[in-house]
Amino acid sequence: MFASVESALLDIVVKINTYLSNYILVFLLVAVGLWYSIKTRFVQVRCFGEGMKKVFGNLSLRGGKQERGMSSFQALATAIAAQVGTGNIVGASGAILTGGPGAIFWMWIIAFFGMATIYAEATLALKTRVVDEDGTIHGGPVYYITTAFKGAFGKFLAGFFAVAIILALGFMGCMVQSNSIGSTFQTAFGIPSWIVGLVLVAICGIIFLGGVQRLASVTEKIVPIMAAIFLVGGLVILVARIKYLPATFGMIFKYAFQPQAIIGGGFGYAIKTAISQGAKRGLFSNEAGMGSTPHAHAQANVADPHDQGVVAMIGVFIDTFVVLTLNALVIISTLYTSDGILASGVIPEGIGKANLAQTAFGTVFGANLGAMFVAICLFFFAFSTVLSWNLFGKINVIYLFGKKSVKLYSAVALVFIFLGTVMSNDLVWELTDMFNNLMVIPNAIALFALTSMVVKSTHGVSAKK
Repeated sequence: MFASVESALLDIVVKINTYLSNYILVFLLVAVGLWYSIKTRFVQVRCFGEGMKKVFGNLSLRGGKQERGMSSFQALATAIAAQVGTGNIVGASGAILTGGPGAIFWMWIIAFFGMATIYAEATLALKTRVVDEDGTIHGGPVYYITTAFKGAFGKFLAGFFAVAIILALGFMGCMVQSNSIGSTFQTAFGIPSWIVGLVLVAICGIIFLGGVQRLASVTEKIVPIMAAIFLVGGLVILVARIKYLPATFGMIFKYAFQPQAIIGGGFGYAIKTAISQGAKRGLFSNEAGMGSTPHAHAQANVADPHDQGVVAMIGVFIDTFVVLTLNALVIISTLYTSDGILASGVIPEGIGKANLAQTAFGTVFGANLGAMFVAICLFFFAFSTVLSWNLFGKINVIYLFGKKSVKLYSAVALVFIFLGTVMSNDLVWELTDMFNNLMVIPNAIALFALTSMVVKSTHGVSAKK
């Protein structure tokens, strides 16, 4: 009885997700990116150097305890921790398998426009945040949604967003991330996933109890470390496969416009698949327009909202143009070039998005070392995502139910984290995606409504200069 109900519900949720992602969200998020690119006079180009200077000019892994909130870099690190998750490895793999190497080109296009979107999100989060008497900062989409729409409609949209993000990221999303950690560690090292789950719960519990300051202290250290480990490993592969790099880039550009040559089918079907896979995976990797990372940027101690807006753009750049692209280049240069197992476009049995990266790294490192390397990277990626997502959910729990609800929320979140390491349920995965998709809608509506507030901030800074 229960199994049949679950199966029926799974079919319904899958259909909802397919419709949302294919026909609503991609177009909505691309529209927001295009809109803000034009309205800000391509802030992602004009202010890219400024953003890089603000991020790396005074880079420190010891930002120190802030009187309130976080330093600008701590806020960025917390945002990147949320952005750079299993989607960078598994998501890119799925996009390439389904849409061919050309899907990566469309990921780049989406990320370019997404940089303008995330500039707007970070700017609005700082302009509308609320600071308590004790210095606690509350900021994120619920605050700029209620700024955009007063009265019952604004409260409804904000409440809808808050419930969706608590379920999508705070609970079920963390379960998905912990499942990736547990399964890859069991495969690579033979450690039972339930033991991994207990260790994760203990570490996460300590960090959760420490509040924003402890989270900021952890993310500002773990994000550069995890990026460095992955970059070094990826660069080793690319050096070993350096003679194939011209062909690798050639395939990305060729199959962006001739995808039928690698994934089969007619041209219309193939180009739609390549673009939709690149768009969907790209958008949900860098999270621009989803309304998640503004919670982190709202915590930043900066002189002007514009300052954190340009820093936020660098987060999308690092997520897509550095981490995700490196993973894609490793996969294509090892598996799709003339001597690769996917050169013909036919996917061998046993190869899927979950193990594609491990297979790619294993071609140079050896199967065992490749599996271990990806497992370690996934641990850092997924663990840091859990920390950030928990904070984002907590901010919305406080908005809905007040501070007294935080301990209960944290306890439930820890239960979900443990369950993720010992069970795998397709319905939970699909529900996570559904609520992830649904939270985009009220966020995007508010972004359009508050255009003038963002434009004034951008042009105001330009005038001062």
